[in-house]
Amino acid sequence: MGLAEQYRSKLVSAERAAQEVKSGDWVDYGWCVGHPVVLDKALAARAEELTDVKVRGGVTLWMPEIFKIEDPGKHFTWASWHCTGVDRKIIEMGCGFYGPMKYNELPRFYRDHIKHVDVAMIQVAPMDNHGYFNFGPQASHLMAMLEQTKTIIVEVNENMPRVLGGYEEAIHISQVDYIVEGPNPPCAILPSAPPSEVDRKVAELIVEEIPDGACLQLGIGGMPNAVGTMIAESDLKDLGVHTEMYVDAFVDIYNAGRITGARKNYDRFRQSFAFGAGTQKLYDFVDDNPQVASYPVDYTNHPSQVAKLDNFISINNAIEVDLFGQVCAETVGTRHISGTGGQLDFVQGAYDSKGGKSHNLPVG
Repeated sequence: MGLAEQYRSKLVSAERAAQEVKSGDWVDYGWCVGHPVVLDKALAARAEELTDVKVRGGVTLWMPEIFKIEDPGKHFTWASWHCTGVDRKIIEMGCGFYGPMKYNELPRFYRDHIKHVDVAMIQVAPMDNHGYFNFGPQASHLMAMLEQTKTIIVEVNENMPRVLGGYEEAIHISQVDYIVEGPNPPCAILPSAPPSEVDRKVAELIVEEIPDGACLQLGIGGMPNAVGTMIAESDLKDLGVHTEMYVDAFVDIYNAGRITGARKNYDRFRQSFAFGAGTQKLYDFVDDNPQVASYPVDYTNHPSQVAKLDNFISINNAIEVDLFGQVCAETVGTRHISGTGGQLDFVQGAYDSKGGKSHNLPVG
């Protein structure tokens, strides 16, 4: 059976695909920009038929339709691997919880411990000429998750950028159970917070610590954005990128001629990342661009992998830093703000890197 025939045989409506979910199931929505849209809406429409459906996701950029219904907690529970304001809202509604983990371990969580996903619903780029659906800017842990999934449903979005690997950045049609053609919304926008004057002053101190040829990891927020802006305006050269999250600042630094990757110990001339989110500028840049490579997070984030890169510079936001240098980046009191994510991974990796440095700065 040819690829076109396979495609037609697996193409169904969102309403038909959503029928695969049963009460008590574990459903996975994937990650960040790749959460489903039309499938989520179809699942929400079935709410009255369902109870105790547990849905995993994370770095959520819009409110899922399944939590816009009346009394969603009667039907759905959200399990977030990393919280944004949307995830926090769902938890505050009494419909969800945060699953603590070090982000580099998430693929292993699925392969060695979870081993059970009833239905996966994720957005993907259109099938290529070889039968592959690219995950877009979120290789992250998706292949590990899909390997444990009974029923795989992909929602095709023509606006999802095709991000080259790396590895484990796409799934073949032979591994997919159902295909749904979505409404092709633009990728969700995650604008960076504009840097404050304090951000800029602190960023000046950080940029002074970055040597030519350094390999960068930036988090999201005003401070990393300010650092990125100043790096773009600096005379630094031959910088590399190996990061968990790809953000707009990297595009600006590259366009300013500061990033070449020529001095990276491995993945030379390529910017490596686990997932990305930003403005349309970012999505246009990563689309089919050999300059970037999307990898699973156990490759980008594992401290032993990071440590192999000389002069590794890790820059992240923190919520609080005390006078002993202890950093809190997850909670305010008992209220969960984000997650462990990869910050600890990169702090450890930078510490073990030859010439490496880690900067964790309080926000606000």
